[in-house]
Amino acid sequence: MAKSKETKTNAMRILETKKIPYTTHTYECDEFIDAIQIADMLSLPYEKVYKTLVTQGASKNYYVFVIPIAEELDMKKAAKSVSEKSVVMIHVKDINTITGYIRGGCTAIGMKKQYTTRIEQAAQSLDQIIVSGGKLGMQIELSPQDLAIAAGAEFADIIVK
Repeated sequence: MAKSKETKTNAMRILETKKIPYTTHTYECDEFIDAIQIADMLSLPYEKVYKTLVTQGASKNYYVFVIPIAEELDMKKAAKSVSEKSVVMIHVKDINTITGYIRGGCTAIGMKKQYTTRIEQAAQSLDQIIVSGGKLGMQIELSPQDLAIAAGAEFADIIVK
């Protein structure tokens, strides 16, 4: 029986174009499940798995924040990191329209537009982090520095402490 060819996501194609090494983690998934459940399914340590959050600033611009799955985005720190007065989470129903991805498959790499992106600074101390691969059932593992390159991101202190 022929081996089924892995479907590459836009994020994976961008990483390959930039010659950024990554590995994939796949899991069975037909609908949204949160990142903590995914980490548990794949036996991944929570501190290595990051979620991608999309916000809108007072200026009406969109911003992307990548933080550890067990942490909470500090809205004041997040706003300050992108020179906004305030930021609010976008509505779930708007994720696809704004990013081109669906809930649970949203990654900072290869969104419809290049939004200002911040990765929690603690990621810099890790060799590898795991983020959504651009579709349900797909996670990608890469170095935090490579994620920053691929997503045009900077590191910042953006979580609640």
